[in-house]
Amino acid sequence: MQELLNKLEAYKKEMAEFPAADEKQVEEFRIKYLGTKGLLKSIMGEMKNVPVEQKKEAGQLLNEFKQFTEELYEKRKTSSSNGEEKIAGETDLSLPGEELPIGSRHPITLMRNRIVSIFQRLGFAVAEGPEIEDDWHNFGALNLPEHHPARDMQDTFYVQQNPSFLLRTHTSNVQIREMEKGVLPIRGIYPGRVYRNETVSARSHCFFHQVEGLYIDENVSFADLKQTLYFFVKEMYGKDVKVRFRPSYFPFTEPSAEMDVSCFICGGEGCNVCKKTGWVEILGCGMVHPNVLSNCNIDPNKYTGFAFGMGIERPAMLKYGINDIRLFSENDVRFLKQFSSSI
Repeated sequence: MQELLNKLEAYKKEMAEFPAADEKQVEEFRIKYLGTKGLLKSIMGEMKNVPVEQKKEAGQLLNEFKQFTEELYEKRKTSSSNGEEKIAGETDLSLPGEELPIGSRHPITLMRNRIVSIFQRLGFAVAEGPEIEDDWHNFGALNLPEHHPARDMQDTFYVQQNPSFLLRTHTSNVQIREMEKGVLPIRGIYPGRVYRNETVSARSHCFFHQVEGLYIDENVSFADLKQTLYFFVKEMYGKDVKVRFRPSYFPFTEPSAEMDVSCFICGGEGCNVCKKTGWVEILGCGMVHPNVLSNCNIDPNKYTGFAFGMGIERPAMLKYGINDIRLFSENDVRFLKQFSSSI
């Protein structure tokens, strides 16, 4: 019996060392050990030479040996079909693993994070609000009269079942909701997606992304607004960029302005991006209108504040040289693969 046991252990070692790196070698293994003239059939035939009193014990050993051989064959066959390399019948864990593709963040996300991080360094807290909004928070509280052009059906997506609700046209609704909380002072930055009923083209889309900011406290002035935006521009576009403010009009700010920076494509010399002017508009801003403060139960005689807002698509297009805004929402992997995971 000891002789049979030693022989089986030797065969196990031999089978474990048998090469089985491909399907051809696996088939050679099957023929040699499991075939009609293979080792297993031959050693099973030795049962007739075992004494009667030892047949039960010998049978158990041979059944275990048969099970070991069949399981080893199945493992080799599976590994071979999966293309795995083997050493001594097992997977070599020191071999390099399968390379997985590394994803990247969307260019809009990269630009959003960059903008938000700059204002966070100035103490602005991030907040978000609903994309489906009621008329008051999207228009009424922002000092937009009932018949203002921004309310026109050509500009706004209204909810058909209840026209008093709509897809927000700006993230200013978050400003109103933050002011309504009554916790002053307020210093916040509000990124999000907005919707407008516009014709989709290479330069415009029916949805896009904005970042808006708000600061309300006692004795806030236009000078505070300018210094805040100067800091943002220098951090975003470099210390050599030039800035100018142009008077403008927004119903929810007074006075209002638009902010331009010297074109960072041509350096202010004039190109197609800046329409030969040397300047690129990047945001709108102004002092919060007293009516807006009153609508949110904030005393305009005690508190003042400024607000600003900018799109994310335009600076992203300028930074990455993208000439079609539709590429941002088409989810083309070839397009998305071009962007690194940080900005």
